[in-house]
Amino acid sequence: MSRYQAALLGLGLLFLLLLYVGLPGPPEQTSRLCRDPNVTVLAGLTRGSSPIFYREVLPLHQPRRAEVLLLHGKAFNSHTWEQLGTLQLLSREGYRAVALDLPGFGNSAPAKEASTEAGRAELLQQVLQELQMKNVVLVSPSLSGRYALPFLIQGHQQLHGFVPIAPTSTQNYTQKQFGAVKTPTLIVFGELDRVLAQESLRQLRHLPNHSVVKLHNAGHACYLHKPRDFHLALLAFLDRLP
Repeated sequence: MSRYQAALLGLGLLFLLLLYVGLPGPPEQTSRLCRDPNVTVLAGLTRGSSPIFYREVLPLHQPRRAEVLLLHGKAFNSHTWEQLGTLQLLSREGYRAVALDLPGFGNSAPAKEASTEAGRAELLQQVLQELQMKNVVLVSPSLSGRYALPFLIQGHQQLHGFVPIAPTSTQNYTQKQFGAVKTPTLIVFGELDRVLAQESLRQLRHLPNHSVVKLHNAGHACYLHKPRDFHLALLAFLDRLP
């Protein structure tokens, strides 16, 4: 083998090593979580001019005070939270939980209200009112920050807790606006998400009542890469709420 060929081989091996180190590990097995014959996942559509599809689980036993509203990222929908076992887990732990298909995703048609911040916040408000959700903890990954953040800024008094997972749109709000939000917040991000997670973390740190959980060896959709760690962090946060 010539020096030139040896050099090329060495560079190729180095590239493969760097690629391997930079990628998150394979998602954890979640089939065990998804199969629970005791948990029934209900489905429905909200009323009104812009119906929103949702999946819902009720507490299996004595209900906890908090109720959990789960949004989703760009490549996902409400079914993601069922496949991951999050809905079933929350039901077993005594929580009512609702997962939405945001407008234009899954079984929800596009909605004209989604074109403005005020409209997106109003859509969430309508969902809470129609489903009579109280003491809501809002879970917001990635793209869904476009809905969750304007609702948080405008109506944070209605939220019992907030769980942003590297959400978009944090740059649209000021330090002063975040500083006025007293809602207990759990900021979650993946160790290997070096762009959006870091950008959102810089802004979300201005929320005065927050804690941070970094999921190791996980990328942007860190809850998919490390579902067990994510679920443990979420349940611990819910348990701490008054």
